[in-house]
Amino acid sequence: MKNDTRPLGLFDSGIGGTTIWHAIHKLLPYENTIFLGDSINAPYGQRSKEEIIELSKKNTELLLQQNAKIIIVACNTATTNAVSELRNTYNIPIIGIEPAIKPAALHTKTGKVGVLATQGTLKSKKYTEAQTLYPNVEFINQIGYGIVQLIENGDLYSAELEGLLKSYLTPMIEQNIDHLVLGCTHYPYLLPVLKKFLPSTLKVIDSSEAVAKRTLKILDENNLLKTDKLPGYSKFYTNKDVGILQSFINGSGIAEKLDF
Repeated sequence: MKNDTRPLGLFDSGIGGTTIWHAIHKLLPYENTIFLGDSINAPYGQRSKEEIIELSKKNTELLLQQNAKIIIVACNTATTNAVSELRNTYNIPIIGIEPAIKPAALHTKTGKVGVLATQGTLKSKKYTEAQTLYPNVEFINQIGYGIVQLIENGDLYSAELEGLLKSYLTPMIEQNIDHLVLGCTHYPYLLPVLKKFLPSTLKVIDSSEAVAKRTLKILDENNLLKTDKLPGYSKFYTNKDVGILQSFINGSGIAEKLDF
């Protein structure tokens, strides 16, 4: 098996994709990584499909210029709207991220699953089709208006954010959901706030661990693993606020400003 030291490339509409980066780095600590946070254009969820495809191609091409051996679309909205176009355009493994409705649908006891996601994800054809696979499950969908903007601004523990979350999730709880799917890579950062008011019996699911396992599988199948067991480097780039990105990577690397 060859030792492929080229980096994994990840991009998101902002800092949310760092939740995916953390999961991948935990599973694959020897891999080199490059992360792009396109915060200046966040949130993608309020943009047209055409805009999302254009931005996703821009990010992908920048990562390819950095010699990325695989692209991880660390953004639910970009995945549901642009991943097919990316796969048709670029001859490189491309991993997408979708709301983890399958495990929720398979394990629900009440038959009701809450999904909190962006407008771009919930209104996409890909997501709509995914729900039809589980006709006996009622999906209670809620667009997380304003959440991404607050996280991008670093207002993670603000009263405004907590108030928004309560207004979105209380009706779901009242309808007896037993699983809540976080359908945006920004949203796992909400867990400390959610634990303050969600019932302890309600299971919260996100895609990060599944994406990390999928990345390992694709790298192995394509003989792309870095096998030297030397710690990998991690580069993080944003086109907006370096300080906010730095606060979300917990000393795992140095965030830098890049115009893209």
